[in-house]
Amino acid sequence: MKKRHPYQPMPTSSDVTRREFVKLGTATAVAGGIVLGVPSFSDAQERTPPATPETNINDFTKVPKGKYALPGPFPGRVVQVKDTRSFVNEKFDGTIIGEMFEHGVRTLTGKDMKASFALFFEPGDTVGIKVNPVGPPLINTRPELADAVIKWLVDNKVPKSNIVIWDRFDYMLKDAGFTAARFPGVAVEGLQTMDETGNTWKGPDGNHVSLNNFDKDVFYFAKGIVGKNVRGYKDDEFYLNQHVYNGEYSYFGKLLTKRLTKIVNLAAYKNTGAGVSMATKNMGYGSLCNTGRLHAPLFFNVCTEVLAAPVVRDKLVLNVTDGLRAQYDGGPDKNAQFVYDNHSLYFATDPFALDMVCHRQIVEKRKAMGVATNENPRFTEYLHYAERLGLGVAAAEKIKYVLEARG
Repeated sequence: MKKRHPYQPMPTSSDVTRREFVKLGTATAVAGGIVLGVPSFSDAQERTPPATPETNINDFTKVPKGKYALPGPFPGRVVQVKDTRSFVNEKFDGTIIGEMFEHGVRTLTGKDMKASFALFFEPGDTVGIKVNPVGPPLINTRPELADAVIKWLVDNKVPKSNIVIWDRFDYMLKDAGFTAARFPGVAVEGLQTMDETGNTWKGPDGNHVSLNNFDKDVFYFAKGIVGKNVRGYKDDEFYLNQHVYNGEYSYFGKLLTKRLTKIVNLAAYKNTGAGVSMATKNMGYGSLCNTGRLHAPLFFNVCTEVLAAPVVRDKLVLNVTDGLRAQYDGGPDKNAQFVYDNHSLYFATDPFALDMVCHRQIVEKRKAMGVATNENPRFTEYLHYAERLGLGVAAAEKIKYVLEARG
């Protein structure tokens, strides 16, 4: 095969920047679902997707699975831990959240925290904690949940210097409270930067300053799909600002390909149109660049195929969806009109089973709230696709769901 290197991400519906979107507020969010100035998942969902382009998924599946590969030791098993004391009077209780985290891990594995740690990690691991910082302060991953994960790792002799809290965009991490000051001793890193108002994203050579943060040998390929004249971006310059590259390849961050040996995925609980923007999307669109071009032609399939890449598949050992607060419409950015207290954390080694459980719950919530609900199977087909690839479980009769109510 030609230099389709050995391996490579998503829009919204107008030409505004992220900060402008936040200022516009609820009315705009409902109308367009804009995130980072591009057409959103929901925008692409309501149109019939075009013919699916060729990707390099077969390159991924040919690589033998590693010891820790998806779906992990508990395929199809999903644990929900609910505790109403976790969030009271607009205050999150870090102690209760820490207890919920331990309860969830123990229930998922059937072991204590030390033995559970040994199921997922080895001495010398460098552990990445992938958070979702979109939509603060309403609907992002809570820092208190990251605290609980870090405590577990440190209690089991992982030095803080071997822990990295990360996301794709550096400024989003700061907006959501993930800073070096908040997490002393732990690295906090974005795969790239983005200039929301000017051109400081360009280096002296005219290229994106984050160009070298991505590994050109490890990528997701989509034939004929390039980041030029992409619907929802005001021009190709703005696209490059947000996406670094604009060709047929989306390159994985070097953080994943060269440094991290394990990943803990901390997703937020929210919708994107008639689907969900949770565990699989947090990794599928957060691990690589040049994703805006992929929304319309590949839809949710990116959430499956990117997780099939060995650099993700063999390192992603635990998924926890932060449903302390949840959002059933208007996502994936925050929309206060649709946010509610859910007081829950969800646990799985299998992110596809996890998303299926949460998808079913959010559909029921939308119905209960009188929101138009599209139950077309294409909004969960990517989860069944993952099952066919041996990455997880999506069939309802195979999913083992456990609810643990604490208080």
